[in-house]
Amino acid sequence: MSFERFNAYKIMWLFCLFDLPTNTKKQRKVAAEFRKKLIEDGFDMMQFSVYKRFCGSAEACEVHIKRIKQWLPKEGTVSILKFTDKQFGDIETFVGMTVQKTENKPQQLEFF
Repeated sequence: MSFERFNAYKIMWLFCLFDLPTNTKKQRKVAAEFRKKLIEDGFDMMQFSVYKRFCGSAEACEVHIKRIKQWLPKEGTVSILKFTDKQFGDIETFVGMTVQKTENKPQQLEFF
């Protein structure tokens, strides 16, 4: 029996970026429901319309991408990006002039 080590090039981060219209009450409701579904699926808000999720593998990313595609609103733009853990670790985030430390991956991996 062989075990494959998890490494920074196989572990993935999934980003969902979106620009949804919010001019009417119905549009605001649709946008809020989309955000809520992302959160229920394990995404965290990185910025207002940028959500991220840790995935243990590329295959796990595909599961979540399929879900997002099922939730796509009729209006607006939704983009999905995949990054390796190594690439995610190279992100530099600034709040004003202060560099913010890159978030570490969760301690527990998914096994389903």
